[in-house]
Amino acid sequence: MKGDITIGAGTIVHPKATIFAATGPIVIGSNCIIEEGAIILNRRKEVLRIGDENLFEIGCRVECPMGNCNTICTRARIHYTTRLSSYCVIGAGCLVVATEEEILDEYTVIYGPEGERRIWSGRGRLQEADLRRKHAEYLREMLPKFNRLRRGEGA
Repeated sequence: MKGDITIGAGTIVHPKATIFAATGPIVIGSNCIIEEGAIILNRRKEVLRIGDENLFEIGCRVECPMGNCNTICTRARIHYTTRLSSYCVIGAGCLVVATEEEILDEYTVIYGPEGERRIWSGRGRLQEADLRRKHAEYLREMLPKFNRLRRGEGA
């Protein structure tokens, strides 16, 4: 972590995740999950705000603000010209780059090698939220067991 970063209560950050406020500050909401190798980067001067209960899966890279309950899948990348509202899903390996500022509507799903888009009906939203809570509970229990601080001699 480098720069002016604020992280909300209950948010889980994997020790090998990168959060870099290069130019402007980053504010991350509560109960987010930031998995191993995820990169959150702010290249703009304005605050990069990330809402509550977002999931950043392994190896994703995010440079844009977003609302609540979004899922950024493994190795997905989102350019800073894009904005996510809430309940969006960016599929595994997808690259989202807008030539001009673009705001994705709620429930937008981007998937596949061509970055196809559709709107999710929202069915199963409560089950998704329950699954995410269980995921967070598991990580809160397991991560401390494997994240040992290295101590120098004499400690």
